[in-house]
Amino acid sequence: MPLVSIGNELKRAQQGKYAIPLFDTFESLGASGIFAAINEKKAPCIVAVYTGILDRPDIRAFVAYLRQMAEESPMPVSLMLDHGASFEHCVKALTLGLSDVMFDGSKLPLEENIARTRLVVQTAHAVGASCEAELGHVGQGTDYLNFGAQRKGFTNPDEVERFVAETGVDALAVAIGTAHGVYRGEPHLELELLAEIRRRVDVPLVMHGGSGLSDEQFRSAIAGGISKINVFTDLAMTSVAYLAEATKAKDASFHQVTARIADAFKERSCYYLDLFGASGKG
Repeated sequence: MPLVSIGNELKRAQQGKYAIPLFDTFESLGASGIFAAINEKKAPCIVAVYTGILDRPDIRAFVAYLRQMAEESPMPVSLMLDHGASFEHCVKALTLGLSDVMFDGSKLPLEENIARTRLVVQTAHAVGASCEAELGHVGQGTDYLNFGAQRKGFTNPDEVERFVAETGVDALAVAIGTAHGVYRGEPHLELELLAEIRRRVDVPLVMHGGSGLSDEQFRSAIAGGISKINVFTDLAMTSVAYLAEATKAKDASFHQVTARIADAFKERSCYYLDLFGASGKG
């Protein structure tokens, strides 16, 4: 089906009490595994391009490949820029053919985050795309003990209403105790904070840093109002484990080894689509 902007699907997820995963991909093998999972599970999904690769020489060809895969899928699929580093990156992503963008101004002072996010939202809406932004800051798992575990960077519930109203953002990423990458320490979600944020605004809420949480933590976050969850690290780590195992075979071939990347991405994507309740919602 045609590539879709994810806005309406996120609202459906919010109403249906399930979450749509965002899976980052950096190359075609992992991407093929993600799309195989989407089609098998008959689920809506977001496939993301990280802002860090947007200036790669092959980015136009890679996005064209992702667009072709999305358009051949019978499921509603969005292609999103993840953690857009600047207004220019967001515009470039839309020009390349991504259907949605996330602008990450989470390290900026509030006034500047609002102003820059508003500009990205207006630009995205002008071409029929939706925009996600982040309020509060989700840090890195390697710094978790000194950052997230200390409640540093958490979203201030007193700021969310103003931020949403003044930016017009379509989805809001919040910091409630998660982190990107591998956690150093045990993650703890502040579900009371999530409930307060949910009470104050009605836009779909997003949780970044999904890898490393327990099934129960995911379910609690979704029950508390999270409608989109970003996952990459677990997919990548599973791929590395599968590749290491495949290379030990005496008759290992290039094709057998590299196929394990797609296998890993498919298996873990299927797992999250089921866990988040998105399977069968396409």
